[in-house]
Amino acid sequence: MKILVCISNVPDTTSKINFTDGDTKFDTNGVQFVINPNDEFGLTRAMWFKEKQGATVHVATVGAATTEPTIRKALAIGADEAIRVNAAPKDGLFVAQQLAEVIKNGGYDLVIAGKESIDYNGGMVPGILSALLDMNFVNTCINLEIDGNNATAIREIDGGKETISTSLPLIIGGQKGLVQESDLKIPNMRGIMMARQKKLTVVEPIDAVQATTDIRFEKPAPKGAVKLVDPNNLDELINLLHTEAKVI
Repeated sequence: MKILVCISNVPDTTSKINFTDGDTKFDTNGVQFVINPNDEFGLTRAMWFKEKQGATVHVATVGAATTEPTIRKALAIGADEAIRVNAAPKDGLFVAQQLAEVIKNGGYDLVIAGKESIDYNGGMVPGILSALLDMNFVNTCINLEIDGNNATAIREIDGGKETISTSLPLIIGGQKGLVQESDLKIPNMRGIMMARQKKLTVVEPIDAVQATTDIRFEKPAPKGAVKLVDPNNLDELINLLHTEAKVI
């Protein structure tokens, strides 16, 4: 089985976010980038298929050379090869078109992508890939088993879970539950050294549609000051909840 894991290079959630050029561009100065968490769950599951079923695991991303440390981390975790499409990830449709070309050329049986990235939370790339490639698709996937050409997936739905039987080739949009956080792999020194020797192929982007353009960015409004009420003054608390918070 040949697996491709799609990797997004995203800011660490502890990084301070700022914008430049009149709030039209994201300021990367001082920002630590990591593998998108939903993608990391997928990568860990792919490594399970590699260890248990002898699968070959490749990773791919769309981004500039600055994303290569993140790709190398995926190789250090255990992926066999990496592919970087040398283009800025302009929007979800653009990224999906670039990855679709990689998938067509690679002949993959299983494509694992995160259901969404934690920077823009678009949640569109796996579904667009499925449409472009006419492949089976399971989103919000929290469990996946492969037996030959058959796949059994469990996905989250409103109020419960749904178990689906399908077949390869397959695209999934994975999330937490596909593996647990305790299962995530941390690269060891041997893995880091081996990653330097693994193949990282850089390909140029294809001509693709960019359907959206960022106009400006805006941070959430700061939270208002907190009012403290004496625990013995119940009447004041009720009055504030009624006249200011308007929740009663």
